[in-house]
Amino acid sequence: MADKKETTTKTGANDAVIEKAKDFWSKYSKYITGISAAIIVLVGGFYIYKNFFKDPKEQKAIDAMFMAENYFRKDSLNLALNGDGPNAGFLKIIKNYGGTKAANLANYYAGVCYIKLNENDKAVERLKKFSTDSKPVQARAYKLLGDAYGDLGKSAEALSYYKKAAHHFEEDKDASADALFDAAYLADRVMKDSKQAIELYKELKSKFPETTAGRNADNYLAQLGVTDSGK
Repeated sequence: MADKKETTTKTGANDAVIEKAKDFWSKYSKYITGISAAIIVLVGGFYIYKNFFKDPKEQKAIDAMFMAENYFRKDSLNLALNGDGPNAGFLKIIKNYGGTKAANLANYYAGVCYIKLNENDKAVERLKKFSTDSKPVQARAYKLLGDAYGDLGKSAEALSYYKKAAHHFEEDKDASADALFDAAYLADRVMKDSKQAIELYKELKSKFPETTAGRNADNYLAQLGVTDSGK
């Protein structure tokens, strides 16, 4: 009898759970179905976008970069930027293939071209639109931004980017030391900020003593009245 009573109790409990589930489904089935459909659409849409739009677009951008990079290596800067007619230059690649890795890299190339052409305002515009997870390359882009701003007479901006370049990837000691030297020299000779220049030269000497710039730091500190005995 006890077993029969227990079985009856369990059956009643199960029926109650089923009824609650039915009630929940009747109330919220539309929402659940809608959410499920949205997830399916999003996943499917991403798959279609990646395989039928993004990947082919990326490949086309890579193919288009070939001739532009070739002109860049030959120092044919106007052809690298604007193309030769049949072949696109960096500017058209940026316009036509926005959102691709190739277009991002084209911004970097275009920035370098404009610096060489002494069109530094355009160089700044391009280089600021470039970004990469590669620390050495990003550090180089920061250094170029410092050069471009410096040539535009915007010393504060130049100093900021030289510092970024110096600190972004210190494992490359020579490149970091050169950027730090440029920051110190700018602060000293252009901005006439001897206090900041001294701090930067000292940092250069401390962090990168084995580099050419690091070995020369004492000479510039001495010109600012700082010697080993008067640190």
